[in-house]
Amino acid sequence: MTLTEQQIETFQRDGVLMVPGALTDWVDVMRSGIERNMAEPGEYASENAVTEGRFFDDYVNWHRIPEYETVIRESPIAQLAAQAMRSTTAQFFHDHLLVKEPGTPKPTPWHQDSPYYFVRGEQTVSFWIPVDPVAEASLRFIAGSHRWPKMVRPVSWSDDSDFYKDKNDWTPVPDPDANPDDTTVVEWPMQPGDAVLFDFRTVHGARGNMQPNRRRALSLRWVGDDARYVQRPGRTSPPFPGHNMTEGQKLREDWFPVIWPKP
Repeated sequence: MTLTEQQIETFQRDGVLMVPGALTDWVDVMRSGIERNMAEPGEYASENAVTEGRFFDDYVNWHRIPEYETVIRESPIAQLAAQAMRSTTAQFFHDHLLVKEPGTPKPTPWHQDSPYYFVRGEQTVSFWIPVDPVAEASLRFIAGSHRWPKMVRPVSWSDDSDFYKDKNDWTPVPDPDANPDDTTVVEWPMQPGDAVLFDFRTVHGARGNMQPNRRRALSLRWVGDDARYVQRPGRTSPPFPGHNMTEGQKLREDWFPVIWPKP
């Protein structure tokens, strides 16, 4: 599978693109990996402080979840990532599992991923891939927000406190539902194996899951040719302790492998 030029233009313009059936052939593999991940959570697993239902997430597990590594290395995802980014390479950054059980009203707050990461660059893409049908609990995006001049204030999802201690000149966290005329919000009902591709800088969030079925989704995140390490004012998420990278350095390939083009 490859992206059309129109799809690539949409991604570049809006910072987000939905690709139906992008990874349909890999759904069973992802489900198996997700089951393994939930049965054996990693060191970064979180329950996200919900009082009703369950909102579980975990990341950086691909080295110990063989199904994740199989999808990363053998599926078409790396090539699709390179095409969307208009990059000659696709370097894997990390995996992120997000599970909302039925009857979980907690929303995913509006945010950009970029401020939480130690990566800067124009060529970045996350794939959000559900393995259950999703409707109201699908991701929502502010189209074009990857071009905003200032990044959105990063906050803790548990209590809305500042993620970093510094008082950087952030853009306030938006509320598109309160001001619907100010932004264009896009979202899609999705089937297992569909994928939403979005730039690390694209503002997104999600409603709670009040549907009768689970909402399990695997995010796989990629960087391209121009991605460089940037020092943030505190511990990033994920933190990757001991990476020893310096400002402006390309991400080290022994930790973040180049998957496309294939060796």
